[in-house]
Amino acid sequence: MGIIKEFKEFAMRGNVIDMAVGIIIGAAFGKIVSSLVGDVIMPPVGKLLGGVDFKDKFINLSSDKGPFNSLAEAKTAGAATLNYGVFINEVINFLIVALAVFMLIKAINTARNRFERQKEAAPPPPPTLDQQLLMDIRDTLKAKK
Repeated sequence: MGIIKEFKEFAMRGNVIDMAVGIIIGAAFGKIVSSLVGDVIMPPVGKLLGGVDFKDKFINLSSDKGPFNSLAEAKTAGAATLNYGVFINEVINFLIVALAVFMLIKAINTARNRFERQKEAAPPPPPTLDQQLLMDIRDTLKAKK
């Protein structure tokens, strides 16, 4: 019974729940980035390069099979392929995700620094009655010297 209680306490900690939410959002963000690269960025880049579709760029490593017009056709035939177009897409995905994470961390650090500067610049709270009386006594003793 003790191990179940320990697991329940572990699973209900805030940081575990935050991590789970982060993973779920990260997975959804990955799908958005994949769509951005595959559906928005790469088609115009391919068009600028003469109608090239990067996801279908591959090298057929099977000399006994082919030629193939698409990667899907080569995979269906069971040919060994080097899929450099897919790799290019994944590199672009990574760069976009890395840039987005960098911008997010930069924004968080900027906000944190501003908050800390505002905190430091805030005037100290007025002294309590006890503190004020002690300061008055101190000032009176200094004046008598």
